Amino acid sequence: MSGEGVPEIRGLRTRIVVWLLHRVFMMTRGMTLGVRAACFDAEGRIFLVRHTYVPGWYMPGGGVERGETAIEALRKELREEGNLEIRGEIVLFHAYYNRNASRRDHVLFYRVTVEQTTPRAPDREIAESGFFALDALPEDTTAATLRRLRELRGEAERADYW
Repeated sequence: MSGEGVPEIRGLRTRIVVWLLHRVFMMTRGMTLGVRAACFDAEGRIFLVRHTYVPGWYMPGGGVERGETAIEALRKELREEGNLEIRGEIVLFHAYYNRNASRRDHVLFYRVTVEQTTPRAPDREIAESGFFALDALPEDTTAATLRRLRELRGEAERADYW
């Protein structure tokens, strides 16, 4: 794991997309809550996704919808973004305030072991995905992803802000 990572929300196009999405969420949700997970396979590799609408590689995740538990949302997002099934214990690592997205956004961050049922084909949301050794992450892995991995390994203290 090296480098500072891609500054996720600095590009004009990305800032506009995030701004628009969160305006929609403001109308449909009182507070936004997301789930994201560090998904490791049996070989200790981490699963990352590259979206079509924002730059960089991220750990999979997404929003918790009304009437959905955080764990249901996590399972759904891992299936949708990577054809991943959780094996074993689901560990809540930390809860973060994501002030970069909006003043109302929180992220529950989990650590899980997963198995991929079938490779994930690219589509309109996910450009690419795959498992990576921690010492061979893609060059444009996001800064937040790199920070979370340092926290998981005990190389950095847990932050309260995503």
